[in-house]
Amino acid sequence: MSNTVLVTGGAGFIGSCLVRQLVREDGLQVINLDKLTYAGNLDSLADLQEDALHLLVEGDIGDAELVTRLLREYRPSAILNLAAESHVDRSIDGPAEFVATNVVGTFTLLEAARQYWNELSESEAAAFRFLHVSTDEVYGSLGKTGLFTETTPYSPNSPYSASKAASDHFVRAYFHTYGLPTLTTNCSNNYGPRQFPEKLIPVMILNALEGKPLPIYGDGQNVRDWLYVEDHCRAIRRVLAAGQTGEVYNIGGNCERTNLQIVEAICAALDRLRPDLPHRPCKDLITYVKDRPGHDRRYAIDAGKMKSQLGWSPAESFETGLEKTIAWYLDNATWLERIATGGYRRERLGLRELQS
Repeated sequence: MSNTVLVTGGAGFIGSCLVRQLVREDGLQVINLDKLTYAGNLDSLADLQEDALHLLVEGDIGDAELVTRLLREYRPSAILNLAAESHVDRSIDGPAEFVATNVVGTFTLLEAARQYWNELSESEAAAFRFLHVSTDEVYGSLGKTGLFTETTPYSPNSPYSASKAASDHFVRAYFHTYGLPTLTTNCSNNYGPRQFPEKLIPVMILNALEGKPLPIYGDGQNVRDWLYVEDHCRAIRRVLAAGQTGEVYNIGGNCERTNLQIVEAICAALDRLRPDLPHRPCKDLITYVKDRPGHDRRYAIDAGKMKSQLGWSPAESFETGLEKTIAWYLDNATWLERIATGGYRRERLGLRELQS
């Protein structure tokens, strides 16, 4: 089987991190298929621009002809599907794009993969893998106790999580119906360098640096399990290497924090790292705003299966990961400036009025 993999969504936050690990640490040739929407950032792949092991192809996973051509031309041993619309607030404003990419796009990719897999030799077909990267949001909301496991029933509450749940079900169906050797991972909230500044942590870092309000939804007590992106990508690679086909693996950081705790930690770190900020202490910028519609109260993942079966556990604590993340944003002003010129100004999304 070839030493080549196809990664979809590889110019995004998690995707670009995974691509770098696959090339730099595993020595694999990566065919990187990305639609280059607002969240796809070529600057995040700058260090691979001249690397012969990385080939960027601009395109859509919903383009069956393109996907089929790439599979037949490069004959990858695996497809790692990270292409997705991923921001809950955007899904509230425009759910159709989430259905198109996350549901129809995944189905199209599965169909192309199935046809390609059927054309492989017996040994190549046995070695092939289709790894689908999903989210813990498909499980809905937890109470004050308990953890999501791989057998937790699906209960999505946003258009985003519903679209990811649908894609997960298609992946499962292609394994059970056609025998396609699939793997699914469901991860908790990722954070780290190069994250597009629409998600909580980068928004708060950048707003705090600029002295802008730090908007916290509701009472700030919504809880998430935070996972450093490098740890997540190491877990994905471990699942690809040793996961059992047809199985689901939950990947979490074992770092439950309320949104308020997250913002307060960012403020404390910036007060220390940037003592020159005229608006210190940054926590004085915290402001509470109307809650997001359908805002799940708590997510938390039990990653015990990853540890017991595949020997993976996160290397970063939340404190060390956050420190690295903030340091990266402080050191990469050019990356941030180029993001800003793309038209997104960290305005709040997901407030569209419901139509009667």
